[in-house]
Amino acid sequence: MPDDMASSERVQVLIDRLGLQPHPEGGYYREVFRSGEQIHRGDGAVRRALTTIFFLLPQGAVSRWHRVRGADEVWHHYEGGPLELRVLPRGQPEVLRWLLGPVSASATEVGGDVLPVRTVPADAWQAARSLGDYVLVGCTVGPGFDFTDFTLASDLPLDQRPDALVAEFL
Repeated sequence: MPDDMASSERVQVLIDRLGLQPHPEGGYYREVFRSGEQIHRGDGAVRRALTTIFFLLPQGAVSRWHRVRGADEVWHHYEGGPLELRVLPRGQPEVLRWLLGPVSASATEVGGDVLPVRTVPADAWQAARSLGDYVLVGCTVGPGFDFTDFTLASDLPLDQRPDALVAEFL
């Protein structure tokens, strides 16, 4: 980001330049790739082999708890502050806290190991927020993303939500 550009201006530049739209889980996104190849998942569903989006979270916005059935999701840090990624893998009792950011980010600044790429396993609950003014990431899903595989925790009855999900991300 240029030194003289405020973060709110940069967020608007990214929304405009990348053609981002509001995402149902929060933040802004745009699909940038959908594979022409199709695959058959183990559950019989037919999906594109791979999809990729840009995903932007301004400060104060969250990616609400959600899961993607039958597909792994790889998060890539592009620009901005670190991203806090919360993950509850299927069958696990506790939420994991991962940090996604530039290689130059200091672990002591944000309280953990910072890596530029993290992978959320299929069927895991996940949520995220920017720990800076904003964060621009990419999310690559394989087999490819389809909204029929997407579930927001807030859309489920309370008794169907895992107890470990942190309320601030609902």
